[in-house]
Amino acid sequence: MSAMNAMHSGMRPIRVMLVDDHPVVRTGYRRLLEQGGDIAVVAEAGNGETAYGLYQEHAPDVCVTDLSMPGIGGLELLRKLLARDAGARVLVFTMHDTPQLIARAFDGGACGFVSKQADPEHLVDAVRAAHAGRRYLDPHSAPGVLQGTANMEADRLSSLSQREFEIFRLLAEGRSAADCARLLHVSSKTVANHQTCIKEKLDVPGPAALVHLALRNGIIEQVHP
Repeated sequence: MSAMNAMHSGMRPIRVMLVDDHPVVRTGYRRLLEQGGDIAVVAEAGNGETAYGLYQEHAPDVCVTDLSMPGIGGLELLRKLLARDAGARVLVFTMHDTPQLIARAFDGGACGFVSKQADPEHLVDAVRAAHAGRRYLDPHSAPGVLQGTANMEADRLSSLSQREFEIFRLLAEGRSAADCARLLHVSSKTVANHQTCIKEKLDVPGPAALVHLALRNGIIEQVHP
């Protein structure tokens, strides 16, 4: 979409926050993203701490972050943003594109991963995909990584017992442990024991990652307040 078309269409641009510790690099990304007219960079940060504050201030639609930065890195920023806002859409854009790191980013709740070695237009495509609620892995990155991550998640989910799966679904919907106990007619201690097993089997670091895993696998449709 051209800038002129976007202006006349009345569509609200996709609001993006860029997080990278090199100002010149951020300037290049800003120009790249904004040239189509449907994306606007509303905030920039050179480190994770600043980015976390700016996210709260600007509430961008998509956060594009590097991984290696002074202070907290991109993966820790991802964790903090999702802990605060389970609906945060965080896109990783980095030189470090090993399969292990890609899998870790997706496991942590990233909605996309783009290597800085990929063609520039893939970053634009990734931002648009993230805004639309789709996962994105650029073609340059290791083939099969995304499918491998999905297969790994499917294996973890299949390891849950029927009762564990139901508690997992309820927790992902935003239910409390007390709600689970009441709805399933079990004790709070039973729910707590199942919660521990669920966390271990799914290898999720916290509630936000649990919600994203459920969303990615179609177990829930949205995060309930």
